[in-house]
Amino acid sequence: MAAGPALAAPESCEKVKSDISQRIVNNGVPESGFSLDIVPGDQADKPDAQVVGHCANDTWKILYTRTSGASPSTSDGARTEPQ
Repeated sequence: MAAGPALAAPESCEKVKSDISQRIVNNGVPESGFSLDIVPGDQADKPDAQVVGHCANDTWKILYTRTSGASPSTSDGARTEPQ
């Protein structure tokens, strides 16, 4: 079996990713505070990443990862830094 080019996510996935990104920004998270990645469904199990969407009949997943620009709080609202 010959190795082919890397699989590219369908264009429809970019639209879903864009919509999710806009919702996150509208919730007060700066664009520098997170990243969204489109990965094949069988590669969606990444540490520190959360599946926030899917596309192409659920064959691709959209993963959310916090970056250093994110708010200093955990998902339950508790602050991670002392006051």
